Amino acid sequence: MRHLLGRRDFYAGLFVIFVGLGAFFLGRTYTTGTSIDMGSGFFPMVLGVALVVIGFLISVTSAEPERESLGELQSDVPDLRGGGCILLGVLSFIVLGQYGGLIPAAFVCVLISALGDRSSTLKGSLILAFCVTAVGVGLFSYLLQSSLPMLRWGE
Repeated sequence: MRHLLGRRDFYAGLFVIFVGLGAFFLGRTYTTGTSIDMGSGFFPMVLGVALVVIGFLISVTSAEPERESLGELQSDVPDLRGGGCILLGVLSFIVLGQYGGLIPAAFVCVLISALGDRSSTLKGSLILAFCVTAVGVGLFSYLLQSSLPMLRWGE
């Protein structure tokens, strides 16, 4: 079973590398600009490089020795809690972002998504949601000066 998991991780890493290379080379066809005055190709190129690095790390770590926690992965019944919570988190971000602004949308999205992990606690998920929301507000409101409303009522 470990051999199959290792190969699956290796191929997933290669896939992420190819997607990153595609984003990088596609981004090169647009103007890049500078980090102060970004062009339309700047973000795809940076994202492409990040994906290549992440894909490389996924592929390299697929050769790690077997961990004891992999025994949980051998169950025949899929664990739908994590995927369901992530999907609910994204849907809540869409709805709350439209009607409530960034602060409630980010907080609820991270809280619901974090609760998808069976090892997370409510206290830990609340702390994570608060920290991610604070970083998001600082990044989007103050650093990037985004026009995204932080709080609002209704549409």
